[in-house]
Amino acid sequence: MSKNYNIAVIPGDGTGPEVVDEALKVLKVAADKYAFKLNFESFDYGGDRFIRTNEALPDSAADEMRKFDSILLGAIGHPDVKPGILEKGILLRLRFELDQYINLRPVKLYPGVETPLTGKGPEDIDYVVVRENSGGIYTGIGGISRKGTTDEVAVQSMVYSYAQVARCLRYAFDYTQRRKKKNTLALCGKTNVLTYVYDLWERTFHDIGQKEFEDVSREYYHVDATCMWMVKNPEWFDVIVTGNMFGDIITDLGAITQGGMGIAAGGNINPEGVSMFEPIGGSAPKYTGQNVICPLACICAGAMMLDALGEYEAAKDIEQTVMTITGTKLDGLQAGRMGYSTSEVGDLVAEGLR
Repeated sequence: MSKNYNIAVIPGDGTGPEVVDEALKVLKVAADKYAFKLNFESFDYGGDRFIRTNEALPDSAADEMRKFDSILLGAIGHPDVKPGILEKGILLRLRFELDQYINLRPVKLYPGVETPLTGKGPEDIDYVVVRENSGGIYTGIGGISRKGTTDEVAVQSMVYSYAQVARCLRYAFDYTQRRKKKNTLALCGKTNVLTYVYDLWERTFHDIGQKEFEDVSREYYHVDATCMWMVKNPEWFDVIVTGNMFGDIITDLGAITQGGMGIAAGGNINPEGVSMFEPIGGSAPKYTGQNVICPLACICAGAMMLDALGEYEAAKDIEQTVMTITGTKLDGLQAGRMGYSTSEVGDLVAEGLR
């Protein structure tokens, strides 16, 4: 009997609906090919809804999302809504309320895709960043006093509990084992300055590694050194685990080394609940409706979703098809410079998969 999966779709803003359409096109072909069923239900969360209702998310949104097996997101960000409102009100709220405590970001250079790293190719850039996604400085602990005066004080605190750190590290160790590459997990931190928070991370890292994952090699890098080696020697890395803020920064650096936001996909993971997958690039409102934006990041996010659902062969097939197309068809990944329109790129992947 074929499996059935219920998928919540949030097309979002700008070019989000355009790239989501192409991801759904490919996912439907994969479902037919590998004999499972995907049931999609769309939700209008985004800037237009906020402008209309002054509500980023209804209070029922998280409970509604828990009814689904997974979530596919296009993009959030509207030129007529102040920056931060939608990001906090939709993205961060869903991540926190659904306890999506892992942000998973593959950094992989596909054939035919240009990288700014001279002399590096697909064999050199192929690693994964596991970013803790529920704690740290982004939780909003802090405040402002005497705002607007010359005595204004602003505080935003980086707070982590042992439980948050430990569950992230266990996921990263387990993922490193399952990845079956170099079997090496690197902790990225700043123990020489953030001596409380990253002391907790480092002690827990070695304790869990020694007791539960003896076969996984452990390395430690300061975040500034991590950034340097991501540029100079990306081939050193297998899996990197880090906190929320450092993870946010180094994954954007990783994205540009793998060809930019047009190819970078990520997942917000709750291993015991509902996860959400998305292209890393923003809503790109200036390209809205022009059918020129690269949809491959969203298509690859769809492949990550299938992998998380256990449809490993279908996920791998989509990625291999994308790699074939980047290596043989596209002129580039920049908007309007691919040699094909958004929908034509989706057609290429769907036809290649079929």
